[in-house]
Amino acid sequence: MSIKISCEYLGDLRVRAVHAPSGAEIITDAPVDNQGQGRSFSPTDLAAASVATCMITIVGIQAKSIPLDLTGFKVEIEKHMSTTPPRRIAQLDVKMFMPAGIPEELRPRLIRAAEACPVKQSFRDDTVINLQWLWA
Repeated sequence: MSIKISCEYLGDLRVRAVHAPSGAEIITDAPVDNQGQGRSFSPTDLAAASVATCMITIVGIQAKSIPLDLTGFKVEIEKHMSTTPPRRIAQLDVKMFMPAGIPEELRPRLIRAAEACPVKQSFRDDTVINLQWLWA
């Protein structure tokens, strides 16, 4: 399956991306530490957000098949950029805040689902991705 996303440079290091199927738009801005003004998500911020939202989605798909209610499931992700060239995401620290009531025996299934997130799998092998599971 392929999805078209059209991107347009707006000037001043800002880009508009339009998701063709839905018409949804995202504006990115270069970060302050890379010549931008940080007025919106940077492209690398979106990559980090993509990991978090992908994990939530994949775990949600797994939970739906059980069935298991994950209402209140939250993820916080912290992005660390490399300090030496080339500029890239070097590390992501991910905290998975799971809602109360998830049986112990189902937890490994949810963990495997998060690990299989296709966005996470798309990162370089030397990108450190730390997952911390916090069970209510």
